[in-house]
Amino acid sequence: MTVNRDLKDLHQAKQPVSAVLAGPYGHPFHPILVTVPIGAWVSSLVFDIASRIVHRPGFLAQGSAWLIAIGVLGALAAACVGFLDLFAIPTGTPAFRTGMVHMGLNLAVTAAYATGFAWRQGGGHPEGQGVGYGQLALSAVALAALGLSGHLGGKLAYRYGVRVAEESVQAEGYRHRHRS
Repeated sequence: MTVNRDLKDLHQAKQPVSAVLAGPYGHPFHPILVTVPIGAWVSSLVFDIASRIVHRPGFLAQGSAWLIAIGVLGALAAACVGFLDLFAIPTGTPAFRTGMVHMGLNLAVTAAYATGFAWRQGGGHPEGQGVGYGQLALSAVALAALGLSGHLGGKLAYRYGVRVAEESVQAEGYRHRHRS
C-alpha cells in the first residue's frame, strides 16, 4: 500500500501546480530563472575581488553593486516559481523537507545580498575605492551558502525527480530509429 502512495506522491511532484506560472510538464521555469542570480552573484564576487587588486577600482565596486541588485531581483522571480514547485511536493516526505531547507537557504542568501546592496549604497566604502573586506566576506559567505542550496536543488531534481518528466517520457530520447 505504501508503494502505491509513494508512486502517487512522486507523480504529483512531477506535475506543475500551474503550467502557466511554473512551466509546463517537463519544462519547469525555476531552473531557468536561477541562472540569473547565480550568474550575477558569482560575477559580483569576481568584481569585488578585482576591486581589491586594480589601480582604479570604483567602476568594479559600482558594477558589483548593480550585479547584486540584478541577482536579488532574479532571485525573487526564481523564488516565485520555486514556491509553486515546492507546493507540488507532498508534505511529510524527504523531498519536501529538502525543499524547505533549499527554500530557507535561498531566502537567507537573498536577504544577505539585499543587505550587502544596502550596505554598499549607505556609504559602506569611500567613492572610488575597492569593496570593503566586510562586504567582500558577506558576498563570499552568501555565495558559499548558495552553493549548498544549489546542491539541495540538484538533489530535488536529480535524486527525487521533482518536476522531472517520468522515466517513460525520458525513454523517448533513447529509442533507436530503425531504417528500412
